[in-house]
Amino acid sequence: MTEDLLWPRYAGPGDLSAIEAVPLADRGLPESTYALLARAARLWPERTAISVLPNATRWRELADRTFAGLLADVHRYANLLWQLGVRRGDAVALMSPNCAGLVPATLAAQLAGIAAPLNGSLSGDHLTELLRLSGARVLITAGPELAPDVWERAQALAGELDAILVLRPTGAADAPDPLPAIEGVRVGYLDDLAAESDSDAFAGEPPVSSDLAALFHTGGTTGAPKLAAHTHANEVADAWMIALNSLLDDDSVVFAALPLFHVNALVVTLLAPLFKGQPTVWAGPLGYRDLALYGHFWKIVEHYRIAAMSAVPTVYAVLAQCPVDADITSLRFAMVGASPLPAAVREGFQSHTGVQLVEGYGLTEATCASARSFPGTPRPDALGQRMPYQRMKVVDPDTGEELPPGRTGVLAISGPTVFPGYVIARDDSGHVLNGRGKLAGGWLNTGDLARLDTDGFVSLAGRAKDLIIRGGHNIEPAVIEDALLAHPAVTAACAVGSPDPHAGEVPVAYVTLAPGVTAAEEELLAWAADRVPERAAAPKAVTVLDALPVTDIGKPYKLPLRANATSRVISEALAGFDGVDVDVVIEDGDVVVSVTVPSEVDESAVKDVLGRYAISCRFRS
Repeated sequence: MTEDLLWPRYAGPGDLSAIEAVPLADRGLPESTYALLARAARLWPERTAISVLPNATRWRELADRTFAGLLADVHRYANLLWQLGVRRGDAVALMSPNCAGLVPATLAAQLAGIAAPLNGSLSGDHLTELLRLSGARVLITAGPELAPDVWERAQALAGELDAILVLRPTGAADAPDPLPAIEGVRVGYLDDLAAESDSDAFAGEPPVSSDLAALFHTGGTTGAPKLAAHTHANEVADAWMIALNSLLDDDSVVFAALPLFHVNALVVTLLAPLFKGQPTVWAGPLGYRDLALYGHFWKIVEHYRIAAMSAVPTVYAVLAQCPVDADITSLRFAMVGASPLPAAVREGFQSHTGVQLVEGYGLTEATCASARSFPGTPRPDALGQRMPYQRMKVVDPDTGEELPPGRTGVLAISGPTVFPGYVIARDDSGHVLNGRGKLAGGWLNTGDLARLDTDGFVSLAGRAKDLIIRGGHNIEPAVIEDALLAHPAVTAACAVGSPDPHAGEVPVAYVTLAPGVTAAEEELLAWAADRVPERAAAPKAVTVLDALPVTDIGKPYKLPLRANATSRVISEALAGFDGVDVDVVIEDGDVVVSVTVPSEVDESAVKDVLGRYAISCRFRS
């Protein structure tokens, strides 16, 4: 009976009310991510769970694990962590590109303690701070064969650690080189150290739903990264909401290529397939960042009969340019999220492939996914409908008052996927969590500007902090970006605020163009002015770039563009002062102007000029 309750129909927006007629507590969800894996191994022991590519060019050479084999690996790794002293409240850091060993290692960290995935490209200071906040004394990391740069960073962190467990490349067969000894730190290859550990059961107590499962860093592109805590209940509930998708069968193959330090990779392409025993094909260590992948991508889809994939808009923009040289009729569910989907990317991909993009919305603080769209019920103006058992409302950014449907305000979410808080410290009882102003009465302030309709469909209007405020008038960047993306030459667009002495800030835009195409700034300015809904939103400048800045997973990263716009304006404003040096930097999510004034220049006059702008400024000696 419980299994029947696990799978209500969820094929269209009209199914939501029927699903929620049954309380979530009655659905019989597994207690933890470990219980979810154990269930899959019991139901489909010999079915292939994961297949991992060594790299994009060797896409026919797979390392396979059945569900029973994956569970055995998780037991071995978790028992090694137990032997190393890891207990329920202890974090285990993981810093590696995707490989065959990282998948079970991540699940093992959640079984023995708490997984704390790290982006190995973060600065050394950020990584040290994240280790300090997490309290992790064990690091599972890429070794010198797999990712030499990550291995160097791992060794630099040794002073914070008791053990470094090393992962080898997928399919590595030759004997590895000996690892260097590090005083006071146990160093060894993970598989070697875990070889004698019990693969049949875990030596410790398994986690319960309220235990912490993971600590995901977020905000690293806007200052010091924060650690968002997830409980096992958070992750299992969100994975189930994704797995509910009635459009995919039990044998539908999922393609995974986002890094496992990102929640999408964990929840969408690792945990959700466990619910139905769906096999997952994992790309090589570079994932979607491997340019070679795109030359083979459609062949991979055909060969493995890929039915579903998840990626960010920038990936689909590239795939729309790749000739379809294979039978891709198996691909039925192409999910897109992490940042708003430009209409030009949607139309380009769908017309090129015949595959409809399924948009979604989510954020780390709500575990992963909170809204989804439906291929059979397209709503181009909306990201999707809220997912079951998640509540959404739009509130006035100043008063916090709930706004009626159709009004734009700040989106708030409540329900089983909302995180318990950020890690701010550790004490004798474990991690100390705090909502840092994002949590109030069970509601998560997402910081996203949005509109809701009466059916629970959400449309984003931009980040609240990305609003361009011109003379007290709020301008949504999306209206400028949409206008520019309608130009046939424009492939991507970002609008930001540029400092202005009269209006506070004015809109400017940055775009990329299709290969081999040119468009003058004057043409783009005129195009946008004719299409934005109000004169105040017409950009004052449009700059063409080779590429727009993005985060490691492909999200648009607007801070460097704001910094560039600020640098241009302030440098021009101070051009009359000989020898004055202007440096614009990004600090803790804000743009800061740093100015050096030589002794022969009147500093007060420089300050008078800068005082006309609403900017953060400091003077260097």
